[in-house]
Amino acid sequence: MSPDSPIVFVVDDDYRVREALSRLISSIGLRVAAFGSAAEFLESEKPDAPACLILDLELPDVSGLELQQELAAGDAPPIVFITGHGDVPSSVRAMKAGAIEFLSKPFGEKELLQAIDAAIILDREARRRRSELAELQKHYSLLTPCEREVLTFVVAASRTNRLPATLASPRTRSGFIGDRSCERWARDL
Repeated sequence: MSPDSPIVFVVDDDYRVREALSRLISSIGLRVAAFGSAAEFLESEKPDAPACLILDLELPDVSGLELQQELAAGDAPPIVFITGHGDVPSSVRAMKAGAIEFLSKPFGEKELLQAIDAAIILDREARRRRSELAELQKHYSLLTPCEREVLTFVVAASRTNRLPATLASPRTRSGFIGDRSCERWARDL
């Protein structure tokens, strides 16, 4: 497997569940890293690859919901909750906080694998968007004020599928579009 192939993290305090999930996930060609507690998961090295986190609701150190909340501040992988002690308030809280799925034990292999697939697709897309944004931010600082203004208009136009009225006029609020170089930029759009 390549270093950027997807990985599934499994956090469950039951050794038998970790082993069964690891075998199932490995059998479809995905990498797996299993942990018995939230602390073990948080302390581990995580590869820079598309990922999914299968998270038990009840862990010995903190609850799965608490770990989900802690991870929300960063670029954590999408979460699929599993539990033997689920209730409606917990599932609602998990889903509102962005969980992909909330499965009650025992769950079907097909259900779990579909949730993992959806989570990895979602994580790939989020990684692609973060990469594009980082690239844009890197280049944005090199632009002249005129180029930044034109870029702002182009982004606005791409969101609405029409040219902003201010770009069609000879000058904008800041006046850059009236400059010869900016007129050329606008015309070349």
